[in-house]
This record gives sequence, C-alpha cells and structure tokens, in this order.
Amino acid sequence: MNTSIVGRHIELTEPIKDYVNSSIEIFKKYNLDIISVGAIISQEEKNGRKAFTFEFTLNIAHLDTVVVKQKDKDLYAAIDIAVDRVSKVLRRHHDKITGHKATKLSEVEAIEVQDEVAAQLEKYENEIIPVKLASYKPIDIEEAVESLKASEDLFKVFYDKDDNLRVLYKAKEEGKFGLY
Repeated sequence: MNTSIVGRHIELTEPIKDYVNSSIEIFKKYNLDIISVGAIISQEEKNGRKAFTFEFTLNIAHLDTVVVKQKDKDLYAAIDIAVDRVSKVLRRHHDKITGHKATKLSEVEAIEVQDEVAAQLEKYENEIIPVKLASYKPIDIEEAVESLKASEDLFKVFYDKDDNLRVLYKAKEEGKFGLY
C-alpha cells in the first residue's frame, strides 16, 4: 500500500506524520486490496480563527475511490473523525464481500442428508400416503381401543395421558391389539 501525506499551508512535524501513519494502519484489518492512501492536511485562517481540513483518498481494487474530507478546529480530532468515517465505509464493503461466501461444509452435509431422505421418499411416493394425527389431545388407551375397533384402520397413533406418543395396532389374531 502506497501512502502519501501532504501538508498545505502547514508544516508537517514528525508527530503528525506518525499519527497519520498509525491511523492508516487501522485500515489493514479489513483485508481489502488497498492500492494507495493519500492524506492531505491543510490549514486555513478565517476571521482570526484557525481551521484544519483533513482529507483521505483511498484507492481500493475493485471499488471506486473513497474520499473523505473532515474539517475541525483541532487537527487530531479531524483525523480521528475522518478515520472513523473511512473505517465505516471499509467495514461495509468488507461485510458485503464476506457475506457472499460459499456455504459451510456442515450446511452442505445437512442438505445432502435431506436430499437422500427425499430421494428415498420418492421411491415410495405411490405407496405411502401421508396422514396427520386427527387429535393432538391426550386420550386414554381404552378410548384408543374403542376408536380402533370402530374403524377399519390397522393402527392408531395417539398421545396418552402421560404425553407419550403411542401406537395401537390390530394383531393378526382377531380381537387382539398391540401397543407401543
């Protein structure tokens, strides 16, 4: 990353240069391909008051040039505010890039398992008829036996009074039932 610090109408001292360079180092944490960073510091005086203008110009690969200008009475405050604004732009771009990454391996494995189950169900598509439970309220085993006797169904799935899922089925012997 090329860096350049330019002072207009102000003498650049070593502490100012070091502060700007340390501020530029913050941008490396976003892992973007920053080609160059230009910092322009200018001082102007209006009505007897000094004001500092700090400008960052960042050239980033695969992104437009980012330009941030900040004006303040204090040079270091202007630098800090400009760094925050540039960091916000870089963070948003970084989040945009990382948000479009490929799916995780664990997600791929879960999708493969779902696809396998779906493929197995398709084999029996004509043979299996999905049926929902008629009632989710708990019933007694006696009620389930009477309900199964009255219907032509081979089994009945229900919740008992202890909230256990049960299956009552007709056995091969006439008048006998099995219970899971």
